[in-house]
Amino acid sequence: MANRDYTVRQLLELEACTNCRYCAEVCPAVHASQEGKLSALYRMKGLKQILKGRTSLLHKFLGKKELSPEDWKAYSETVYRCTLCGNCQEVCPVGIHLKELWLSLRQDLFHSKYHADKVEKIRDNLEESHNVFAEDNEERADWVEDVSDAPDHGFLKEKAAVVYFTGCVAAYFPLAQKIPVALAEILEASGVDFTLLGEEEWCCGFPLLGAGLKDMLDPLVKHNLEAVRKKGAKKAVFACPSCYQMWREHYPREVEIAHASEFLMDLVKNGQVPLKTLDLTVTYHDPCDLGRGARVFDAPREVIRSIPGVRLVELPRNRENCQCCGGGGNLEMMDPKLSSEIAKRKIDEAMGTGAKAIITSCQQCVRTMTTYAKRNKVSIDVMDITQLVRKALKK
Repeated sequence: MANRDYTVRQLLELEACTNCRYCAEVCPAVHASQEGKLSALYRMKGLKQILKGRTSLLHKFLGKKELSPEDWKAYSETVYRCTLCGNCQEVCPVGIHLKELWLSLRQDLFHSKYHADKVEKIRDNLEESHNVFAEDNEERADWVEDVSDAPDHGFLKEKAAVVYFTGCVAAYFPLAQKIPVALAEILEASGVDFTLLGEEEWCCGFPLLGAGLKDMLDPLVKHNLEAVRKKGAKKAVFACPSCYQMWREHYPREVEIAHASEFLMDLVKNGQVPLKTLDLTVTYHDPCDLGRGARVFDAPREVIRSIPGVRLVELPRNRENCQCCGGGGNLEMMDPKLSSEIAKRKIDEAMGTGAKAIITSCQQCVRTMTTYAKRNKVSIDVMDITQLVRKALKK
């Protein structure tokens, strides 16, 4: 085993930690589980021990033992019980790039063969089916059947100015399929020349990154770029913040990209979206990858405020300090109970605002919060911003 998975900057940053514990104070996993070992502080200390144990001649000379397989496994479990929300990085007073460090750590665990068992399932599903859920990729655009007055081509054009990249969650999960349906109907009503990729859309690669399988991204990136090239599109739009973040950070910038909230904001400002009055009080949840990850805070709020009659009340923790919903970092797959506990805290916070609906800009956030609310009979609606705009769309 070597320290090849870490950059020089990351190795130097490890020594910058002041043990201030700010990271633990904002960690959703720590608060929901009441387990201090899930904190960034604990993870940093464990990582330092691992790295020094690999490289220190003094360590070997003194006869100190390497971590036992049991210790490795126990440590590994804490690493994967993390939503990768990035709030620890947001509050770090010395500016350690903690989210990047956690991704490198997961990659290290995979190379060291101490990764979670479900990592291999993620890898196999993407290799075999080109989506994280092992669904038939030919059915990726089946949600179009629910679009009102969908054109005969089903939004699968040979050429178009804009590609709508749907994402795996919205393509296959019934709770999330209302999002692409809503966005397609808005784009159609606004006169946007757009197309889907259909079965030629493969997973963006975000689940691989979160699982520590960055080495496997290249085939997905190349395929998706070529699929967009063939459409002749100048812009790609994403309702999924994780897809959007992947294209921002790991894809060559061959086309202009925009999150759906940004694209909708421009359409609204240009007067292309006819809106009716809605009598509704809402609060807004900033998705981790869109907010802290991409610093997109204003666009969704501008869209919400543009709808006549809609009143926005902010959560106590909002924008860069927004609390994760529990749906990120593959946590739902690794520890569904912890994911649900984090979702509970999010729903409780939203209920405290008096809002009748939680608006967000992420299909995974919608799925996670809706699932908790329905299972626990909590009387609050959860909607993506596309669904809110579709609800206000004049027919």
